Amino acid sequence: MFYSPLVADQLRHRRKTVTIRLGDKTGKYRKGMIIPVLVGQRFGPREHIFDAVIDKVEVKPLADLSPREIQHDNSELRHLDEFIEFLRRLYNRDIDEDDVATVIHFSEIRRS
Repeated sequence: MFYSPLVADQLRHRRKTVTIRLGDKTGKYRKGMIIPVLVGQRFGPREHIFDAVIDKVEVKPLADLSPREIQHDNSELRHLDEFIEFLRRLYNRDIDEDDVATVIHFSEIRRS
């Protein structure tokens, strides 16, 4: 999994424990999967932040996102309208609350 530099600081400081992706991504992400959490531009260098395990995967309309899910995806946001605007900038397209998204909850794997 890799992330935009927009959320790199949140990942480095462990404030992001959810990622919300547009569309149904259940074919790609499943509970129990071990994933590398990377930051960087697509087709460019990436930085490995940590490895994580996927705890839960849900598909739902954006309108059904909880404030907690939004905050755990982006700690600077609290409301659905702010989050949709963030997604519009991230995906560079029109998005509304009826669009379906996959909510992926993950936990860092710490090395002992």
